[in-house]
Amino acid sequence: MNEPYERLVQSLKSLPGLGYRSAEKIALYLLVEKPERTEDLIERISSAKKKLGPCRICGNLTDQDECNICTSEDREVERICVVETVTDLFAMEKAGVFRGKYHILMGKLSPVRGVGPEQLNINSLKQRLENNDVEEVILALSNDMEGEATCHFLKNEVLKKTGLQVTRIGFGLPSGGGITYADENTLLNALQSRKRLDS
Repeated sequence: MNEPYERLVQSLKSLPGLGYRSAEKIALYLLVEKPERTEDLIERISSAKKKLGPCRICGNLTDQDECNICTSEDREVERICVVETVTDLFAMEKAGVFRGKYHILMGKLSPVRGVGPEQLNINSLKQRLENNDVEEVILALSNDMEGEATCHFLKNEVLKKTGLQVTRIGFGLPSGGGITYADENTLLNALQSRKRLDS
């Protein structure tokens, strides 16, 4: 084809879950089949980018200073579930298996990718635990080496002196997999079967 078209396809292809054929199909849909929808899509993406940002408490996506979960009086304040990404939080909320509050790390430790503790949302977690009625911290991170290393770091470097109960989900999650694509029953089993991380 031509360069503008190919650049569009490559940009779409870089999105999670899209291969070349899917990206090409979307590009042709927007340019040829339904060109009137292109401007609406551009406007919505631009508006979302301007209006949405991280919650100052947990890191969730919100159009306010604090997200609905953090400000809700119906949520349990005794438990904080630590997840890697907003996508993981969305998966947990969609499954409806957790009624506490969340904290999003914005990733996991990965020395190979240059991600250390300073690149993660850890300092605000420390502040939350100092100024809160939290009794339990649930580590709901991926069941892979980086997830395990992050759990180990949090338990030994961040949570050790807090006196809080630290648990880790795991049962029902495949080895090497994350929680984003787990179904509701798997997430429920993982939460119900969490284990305490003893020293």
